[in-house]
Amino acid sequence: MEIDYPAVMGSRERLWERFGEVWGWPPAELTYEADRLDLAWHEGEMAARMSFNYAVVDADEGELLGCVYIDPPSQHAPQGADAVASWWVVDRQAGGDLERAIEEAVPDWLDRCWGFQAVYFGVLPPPTGDSTGGAGSSP
Repeated sequence: MEIDYPAVMGSRERLWERFGEVWGWPPAELTYEADRLDLAWHEGEMAARMSFNYAVVDADEGELLGCVYIDPPSQHAPQGADAVASWWVVDRQAGGDLERAIEEAVPDWLDRCWGFQAVYFGVLPPPTGDSTGGAGSSP
C-alpha cells in the first residue's frame, strides 16, 4: 500500500482517462483507506484464483511503476475471449521503454505461459449483476 497510493494518485488524471468512465477508478477523493480496501479486494480475487493483478516495481521493489490485470471475460467481452488483460504505468513511464516492454511482453506471456488463445486487451465494464462493488469496479 505504501507504494500503491502514491503511484495511483500521482498518475490519477491519466488513469481516470483510461479506467474512469468504465470502472470509476481512481476517484479524485481516493483515500488511503479506500486504496487499502481495493488492494484487499484484489488479494481476495487472487486467492480465489478469479482475477490476477501483478505489480510492476523498480529493481529494489520500493516504487510501483504500474500494474497488469488479468481477468476472466464477462458478458461484455467479445465472443470467444478467454481472458481480459489491461495494464498501466505511472505518468513518467507513459510512452517510454517500460510501457513498450509491457505492451510487447504481456501478450506473449499470456499465450506462452497461461495458454490463452483469445485475449481481449482493453478495459471492460464489470459483469452485469456484480453487486459487490469489487471485481472490475477498480483495477
